[in-house]
Order: sequence, then structure tokens, then C-alpha cells
Amino acid sequence: MKILKSIVLVAFLVCFGVRSLWASDFENEKLNYVISYKWGLIHKDAGTATLELTNHGNEYKIRLVGKTKPWADNFYQVRDTLLGTVKINGFKPVSYSKIAHEDGKYRRDDIVYSYAGRTVGGHAKRVKIDKKGNVSHSEKQLTATGATFDMLSVFYFLRTIDYPRLASGGVVKATVFSGSKSESLTIRCVGKETIKLRNKQRRDAYHIKFRFTTEGQKKSSDDIDAWISTDPQHIPLQVVGSLPVGQVKCYYIP
Repeated sequence: MKILKSIVLVAFLVCFGVRSLWASDFENEKLNYVISYKWGLIHKDAGTATLELTNHGNEYKIRLVGKTKPWADNFYQVRDTLLGTVKINGFKPVSYSKIAHEDGKYRRDDIVYSYAGRTVGGHAKRVKIDKKGNVSHSEKQLTATGATFDMLSVFYFLRTIDYPRLASGGVVKATVFSGSKSESLTIRCVGKETIKLRNKQRRDAYHIKFRFTTEGQKKSSDDIDAWISTDPQHIPLQVVGSLPVGQVKCYYIP
């Protein structure tokens, strides 16, 4: 779903400027977002999203829930849940699930990770139920080399990047397993800006651009812009993405 993809968005560790934080930097937290839809003169809050991380021994448990507001339900109802488990040591994803109820249809994607040196495998399973109740199943083996995440764990990876170093023109690259496909993610820092939050508070932020491509560098999704706080937490404060009609914005709610 493009709305959730806009939230999360959105490397090769030290050599590309990633700070060595994995062991203990992420404490239990709960982040709230409001999702706004803009098309012409229409600019209205369309949904909400909540991201939670909890520590469980040697693993992080991550949960993202997104849903549309009642008025938007009349056009396209969304009730999505993303679940993930990540090893704290090395920040390696263990499993990922996306449970989607969208516009009367159901889809569940599950990925289980495996590791062999720098090669990362993802056994992906998908179940789909259409509006008529027809059920389909599929499986696929995904493969990547180097830093590899999914649309949930990548959210935290983005928060470990040394953005001042990227501001000099460097980029960070990673692979994202998204459902039954593998995408390449390129992250570029445009520079530092001051933005206004929904509560009128002004915050300094790094303006980041994300580009998703598949094999052959074919663009697989619209580019996404994000503004990430310059403090040590690097919280995504605002995310902007395009839809087939209009634009979606996600705002952090302190």
C-alpha cells in the first residue's frame, strides 16, 4: 500500500556512513502519525498510523498499524498491520508479515529470512482473497547481497544513517524485500531545512529523497521525500509521496 510505504521508507554500514548503533540504541517507543491527502483544493486528514518497537531479549519486536478515517472508508477502506522481528546483534531481520484489509480485499505476505555470509534469503508466502471470496496462494524465494530489510525494519535502518555525511553528496543503498519482490533502495540527503509540525512547532530536519528500483534499474515506485529530525533520535517528521491521483503526506504527532 502506497500510504504505508510512504511512512517507512523509507546500505553497506560504516563504508556508506551508517553509525554503529545496533546493540542498544533503540529503546521501547511508540510513534504516532496522521496521514493527509491532497488533490487540488482538497486537503484533508485521511488516516492514522502508529509504530511501536519493544525489546524482547535478543530481538526487537516491531508493529505498524495503519487505517483510514471514517470519511475515507467510504472511498477506500484500509486496515493494515505490519509485524516484524529483528535480531538486535547486527540488526538482521528474522521475519516480516503484512496483513492487509483494503477495499474489501484481503492479503497476507509473510517473509522468513536466512543468512549465508553476505547472501540474504527471504522465503516469501502470499495469500490473497478477492471481493468474491476467491483464494489464491503463492510462494517465492527472494535473494539479495549485503544490507537487506523489509518495509518495516527499513524504517529503523533509515534512522541510523549519518546524514551530515550524506549531505556532501553521498548515497546509501540497501535491498528491500517487499511482498513477493525485491527492490533496490537509494537514499540521498538534499540538505538541512527547518519545517513546521502540525502543532506549529519548528524543528530542524534533514531532507531525504528515496528512490525504489527493480532489476535493470527500472523505477518500481514513485520517489519519496522525507524530513528526519537532526537530533540523535532521527525521527521521521514528515513524509511526502505521490498517488495516481493527488499526493499523500504523513506528519509526526509528538
